[in-house]
Amino acid sequence: MKSIPTTLPGVLLFELAAFGDDRGRLIETYRRERYLAHGVGTNLEFVQDNFSSSIKGTLRGLHHQLTRPQGKLVHVTRGEVFDVAVDIRRGSPTFKQWFGTRLSGDNHRQMWIPPGFAHGFLVLSDQADFAYKCTAVYDGQDDRSIQWNDPEIGIEWPLEGVPLLSPRDQAAKPLRDSELPVYTP
Repeated sequence: MKSIPTTLPGVLLFELAAFGDDRGRLIETYRRERYLAHGVGTNLEFVQDNFSSSIKGTLRGLHHQLTRPQGKLVHVTRGEVFDVAVDIRRGSPTFKQWFGTRLSGDNHRQMWIPPGFAHGFLVLSDQADFAYKCTAVYDGQDDRSIQWNDPEIGIEWPLEGVPLLSPRDQAAKPLRDSELPVYTP
């Protein structure tokens, strides 16, 4: 497993080793001690796995949980997405900054989004299957959405036309009007 630095402290990108032949491939997507060596999971425990499947043009996010923030280790098993993490911790030196990268079933990359960051992705392929390992159980009452195209954040989404949004994401508030976690170093 190769670690690739990002522009946001705490947000990590990993390139996984793939072992394949003409029958297919095998990829080890999680081994605790390897991630602990990179600081992922220290004082945290993965408690829930999620899977989503989405069609091209779907934009999911920017999501976070307010009082029970989730750390997320994410990767794509099929297709390609543009994956984004945004530091939304008031008082953080990188508050409002974002990092985005392409994750795909072919590039074998994972991204670690620590608690206190909002997360979203845009599907670039005809379909994408997306897997999440989370450090907190999903709580619908604690769940929050921030406007995906908030100019105060300025994410440069690689859009082709208008994205497909859920009603929840259509109604999301801009960052300045959102309930946000406070940065604690």
